[in-house]
Amino acid sequence: MRILATAAALLLLTGCGQEVAAPSPSSANAFGGTDLAWIEVTLALNEQLVPLLDAIPQHTSTPAVTDLAARVRTFTEAELPTLRALHDRAGLPADNPHVGMPMPGMVTATELAAMTKLSGTDFDTAAVHQLRESVEQGMTLARGEQEHGADQETRDLAGAVLRARAPLVVDGSAASRYGSRRS
Repeated sequence: MRILATAAALLLLTGCGQEVAAPSPSSANAFGGTDLAWIEVTLALNEQLVPLLDAIPQHTSTPAVTDLAARVRTFTEAELPTLRALHDRAGLPADNPHVGMPMPGMVTATELAAMTKLSGTDFDTAAVHQLRESVEQGMTLARGEQEHGADQETRDLAGAVLRARAPLVVDGSAASRYGSRRS
């Protein structure tokens, strides 16, 4: 009798015997910790690079530096809408805790102010160094996402990040053909 009562209660709770589809996980649940961190850090890295890319044409007359900045701008601006969409889909907070974080490749306001006070070769060297660090850091982070990320769309974007930056890596150093070598 107890079994029949339990079965009847279960039938009532589940819709009187109708099959109930298992709830699908929300899209935010598809993200793992690596995905969430990668989205936020890469978004901050790209967004903080844009002001430097804006400043380069005004501070250099070196075609190779202008060309490098244009190439970096192309993939940076192409990635930003997808990063922002992933950020929103993941339900991440509007305030990105990684903005201004001191790390290789992250252009802080202080660094940008110091660079834009330079001119000539000094500016070119500083700008190319910063672009190189940004490209290399972006690739390092993307490799981590590819290896450990859970969300397929996020991993796909990480693959696109790697493919976009790979042509700038020469002799193991990003932007080396633009006159900046590892120190």
